[in-house]
Amino acid sequence: MPDITLTTLIVLCLAAAAAGWIDAVVGGGGLLLLPALLLGLPHVPAAHVLGTNKAVAIVGTSGAAVAYVRKAPVKIGTAVRIGLAALAGSMTGAFFAAGISSAVLRPVIMVVLLAVAGFVMLRPSFGKETDEGVRHRVTRARTVTAIVLVGGGIGFYDGLFGPGTGTFLVLALTAVLHLDLVTASATAKIVNVCTNAGALAMFAYQGSVLWQLAALMAVFNLAGAVVGARMALSRGSGFVRGVLLVVVFSLVAKLAFDQWTA
Repeated sequence: MPDITLTTLIVLCLAAAAAGWIDAVVGGGGLLLLPALLLGLPHVPAAHVLGTNKAVAIVGTSGAAVAYVRKAPVKIGTAVRIGLAALAGSMTGAFFAAGISSAVLRPVIMVVLLAVAGFVMLRPSFGKETDEGVRHRVTRARTVTAIVLVGGGIGFYDGLFGPGTGTFLVLALTAVLHLDLVTASATAKIVNVCTNAGALAMFAYQGSVLWQLAALMAVFNLAGAVVGARMALSRGSGFVRGVLLVVVFSLVAKLAFDQWTA
């Protein structure tokens, strides 16, 4: 455990709880958790911050996945296959990350996110498919597309750049597999468990995880994730859609700020 004040520890735990809630509802909890760790641990090496972030996040993501699977109509086999493809994609993206400038990627991602936000706002029916509609419209070709493009493609983006991966997963799964937003969030959680596990294994192997701090924050992250998953399940796709738009615009604002101060 690093030498940090009680106030900083409390703030980090609250940030972990809020991040767990956001991540469980629609993804994007890392937008809060990682900056909180960077600010709270200014003298800790970046690799240890990233490793600790993954150790915290995987607990909340796993808890949310379990909560969703119990209630939402998730095809676990499909979700795991997408997750394994995302794991391979993220490793490939990480391999190429050193040669790519984030300053070049940020404007592109901002444009894509704004286009997505406009689409979601102009299409109120987006993410409100019925279960019957899902069963009839998800073909083998769409499942393969989800594995290759959603898993591999977004996994590659996660390894290459990263911000907003969970949100992109929810949007892509909704579009490709015609899932409602609640089921898409549930599926995204399973995919995130796979990618987080791979990243955490690498950080742990390198000794870049502050396990005591991660264990404490993980308790709060798990609590926030379980509450978020239950709220999403009880309130439905309309609630998830609203949170989704807030997260998308928050991500755009963060990327714009990073680009401006770069």
